[in-house]
Amino acid sequence: MAHQLTDADFAEKTAKGHVLIDLYADWCGPCKMMAPIIDEISQEYEGKIAVYKLDVDQNQETPGKFGVSSIPVLVFMNDGEEVGRAVGFQSKDDLEDKFKELGWL
Repeated sequence: MAHQLTDADFAEKTAKGHVLIDLYADWCGPCKMMAPIIDEISQEYEGKIAVYKLDVDQNQETPGKFGVSSIPVLVFMNDGEEVGRAVGFQSKDDLEDKFKELGWL
């Protein structure tokens, strides 16, 4: 299961390694559709890719820094730097293709 992330611990938890962050809101339909996919990715790639969820309603600083204007947004980070982004619903295959493109798999 993906771990929750907050504005307060964002920098610390995303500083090292391959990180996928799901910026979502509880009221967002496509976000709800993505939730089981994010959890599956989190379990399948545990130890290779850190997977976090960040609620944009409760943590507004981080989405502001990333210029998020619609959700869901998936941010791909490597050692604290953004290396990719996907907006809207993404299938598991889409995510795995992005991981391969980034050289994570």
